[in-house]
Amino acid sequence: MAGEPAGAGSAAGTGSTTGASSTDTVEGALAVLPGPRAEESGSELVWQQVVAEIGRARSVDLICHICPDGDALGSALAAALALRGLGKEVRVSFGDDPQIVPESLAFLPGQELIVPAAAVPDTPELVLCFDVAAESRLGLLHDKAFAAPVLAVLDHHASNPGFGTHQLIDPGAPATAVLVDELLRRLGVELDQDLATCLYTGVATDTGSFKYRATTPATHELAARLLATGIRQDLISRQLWDTSSFGYLKVLAGALDRAVYEPEAAEGRGLVWTWVPYQDLVLFSVTVEEIEGLIDILRRPAEAEVALVLKQDPDGTLRGSSRSKGAVDVAAACAELGGGGHVFAAGFSAREDVDVVVERFRAALRVR
Repeated sequence: MAGEPAGAGSAAGTGSTTGASSTDTVEGALAVLPGPRAEESGSELVWQQVVAEIGRARSVDLICHICPDGDALGSALAAALALRGLGKEVRVSFGDDPQIVPESLAFLPGQELIVPAAAVPDTPELVLCFDVAAESRLGLLHDKAFAAPVLAVLDHHASNPGFGTHQLIDPGAPATAVLVDELLRRLGVELDQDLATCLYTGVATDTGSFKYRATTPATHELAARLLATGIRQDLISRQLWDTSSFGYLKVLAGALDRAVYEPEAAEGRGLVWTWVPYQDLVLFSVTVEEIEGLIDILRRPAEAEVALVLKQDPDGTLRGSSRSKGAVDVAAACAELGGGGHVFAAGFSAREDVDVVVERFRAALRVR
């Protein structure tokens, strides 16, 4: 899920300390920051085990969460491209039917490796799972993933319960792409422009273009290494945040017109919420993936600590996206509705009416 992780996490980096004390370098700065480095996430033994399993495998299935965002799909595609270069048979998939890659991610390289969920073997040899905070986010691929003798989970969500046979979970990392960068380093894969495009997309989306609290010196150091391959970050950013259909503007107008501000919610810190009926998406030919960024507009009012957007699927299911400015743990609130995520950015799905869902969410909000 794209969002702002809790705490001041870090990304993998290779800063030089030559000719300076440790406190005068990026590496030294990282030493005093809270949160583990990516290479320290999980444990060294787990990293060694996962790398060994990949080395033994002939075929690897790489799965990201349903309705993938830039970090999920970028991470899976980067790992898949790297493993294909190592001679592995690879498939990338996610458990939606139909599978829809958001138009904003259409530029990502490696999409020829994406296959429908039905094309994933019933018993995969090895599954690598990216950015999946909970088993339910595997969708149609849940049973196939758990049928694999090896299910390695790479994630950065604090709410991840630790499923699978191998867990590489770092809540301090700003994006799952950071863990993939570490995986590539351990596999001896050098960065090229395709890999860098996928990883940069993952890091940029989950740091809100490097403005969220989890962004650290090491995050920028990783970005610098990616940019050094020659990728065009200006074109990537334009596609991610500054391009939409005209229909999106009409859907946005309706959502903002329906926005409600509740100053007494969240113990007086304030809640602003809205919802997007499926009929609006049909009327203006807009996909639900295209409106993922709506929450970042709704979170702007200074009066509200928490923002919530409900998006309706064809079957009536409401997908909730929430954000907090720091005083409220929205991951805990979303967990009470069956979801999860980060302290500052989380989500859930529900089948009740809009008013019922908002009431449940409102009741779950607690100041930290």
